Amino acid sequence: MDDELYRDITDFAHDTPAWFQHLAEVWTELGLLLFGVLFIVAWWRARRGTARALAIAVLAPLATAVAYVCSELAKSAIDEERPCRAVSGALTSLVECPPHGDWSFPSNHSTIAGAAAVGLALAWPRIAALTLPMAVLMAFSRVFVGVHYPHDVLVGLLLGAALAFVLVRLATRPVARVGEAMRGSSTGMVRWFAGPGIPHPHPGPEPYAARHHRPTHRR
Repeated sequence: MDDELYRDITDFAHDTPAWFQHLAEVWTELGLLLFGVLFIVAWWRARRGTARALAIAVLAPLATAVAYVCSELAKSAIDEERPCRAVSGALTSLVECPPHGDWSFPSNHSTIAGAAAVGLALAWPRIAALTLPMAVLMAFSRVFVGVHYPHDVLVGLLLGAALAFVLVRLATRPVARVGEAMRGSSTGMVRWFAGPGIPHPHPGPEPYAARHHRPTHRR
């Protein structure tokens, strides 16, 4: 069934215009770069937020890196051949088929995309409507260009999303305490990385009327 779905998707890919095929090829890598940019922006925003917000923004890319390592370990243990080499009757993949030994299950790109999307959604909830569809499109593009089975990308998305969610939730509190300590550090670079936190407004001068018309107490 998965072979048949793979053939249907790759047949559809070959029927699309050349510019769309090229866009899909670029997106499989460009999406990772865009996630990286969003990580930086989320961290920069969190520098002026609470210690908890800073912790989540810092943990999001770290959790994504952990998810990638777990995906690589799973690949090494499962040794599933790429569909562009294993599925009979399938059209040629739009991009070069990875060499033998670069296994298919799970998809690293999809794992990274799932983890990054969820990590960013936790750090910056307003962009969840952007990051989650980005992750799904990136995962689909890996099947579209012919280098992964559908189950490779589905499991990769779920694996990355689950790991990011659990790791960020478990580590937020201790990392927030570290962030608070960094904001009080005597080292300038450490304070710069952690940011100033939420700015506290300075009290203004006491109004004239309040200074000169205080109530008097008679004895």
